[in-house]
Amino acid sequence: MGAATTNGYTSEIKFLVNEATGHRIRDWARERLDADPNGTGPHGDEYRVSTLYLDTAARDVFHRRGSYGRSKYRVRRYGEEPRVFLERKLRTGSRLAKRRTDIPLETLHLLRTLEAGAQDTKWFRQRVSIRQLHPVCRVSYLRTARVADTPDGRMRMTIDYSLSAAPADAFTLDAGGQASLLPDQMILEVKYRGPMPAVFRELADTFAIMPGRASKYRVAAAALGIAKLAREEGPSTAHA
Repeated sequence: MGAATTNGYTSEIKFLVNEATGHRIRDWARERLDADPNGTGPHGDEYRVSTLYLDTAARDVFHRRGSYGRSKYRVRRYGEEPRVFLERKLRTGSRLAKRRTDIPLETLHLLRTLEAGAQDTKWFRQRVSIRQLHPVCRVSYLRTARVADTPDGRMRMTIDYSLSAAPADAFTLDAGGQASLLPDQMILEVKYRGPMPAVFRELADTFAIMPGRASKYRVAAAALGIAKLAREEGPSTAHA
């Protein structure tokens, strides 16, 4: 069981680009940035990501009500790894901090009680219980990831594509019926600490792209029809 870790605040900027531009950006990045050390494939920079998103019955996270608009709780698996990560993503403007704990995939179903589990998952289980969160959908996609080291830390660029989603009502990442998301589009993300690295400014200028919102959960929830309130009950009364 991995101990909980917090990565401190980083800046994150997203871009939604068409498929042709995404392929050009990927070729451009492969000439300038290093492959992600956990990547596979012919360029050593690709892997699949599967994420289980949590929300309330009133869909407070989707509607960004109060503190639900700043934090997101999820379970994430990379490729066919036998471990998954319990994550909280906390956003302030364009800056975010992530707290995560890894657990064996085979124990993921134990979270359904929101009580059982090891001590180092207690922070996640307690927050999920207090905030009345439950699994609502799974999103899967392919990712290309490139990285580089700077004086302020590691910068990272990812391109996500071939997104699909399915409804979920339990703590599992098993595949189910899939809905295709964002056809012919890709999500580009750049993450860094300190001032924006020159290579990212060059990227934006070269491809004339503008930052925008591109939440995978919001796109999936809308596509699956789970964005509306489960009951006409208004926002949840849970606290952060």
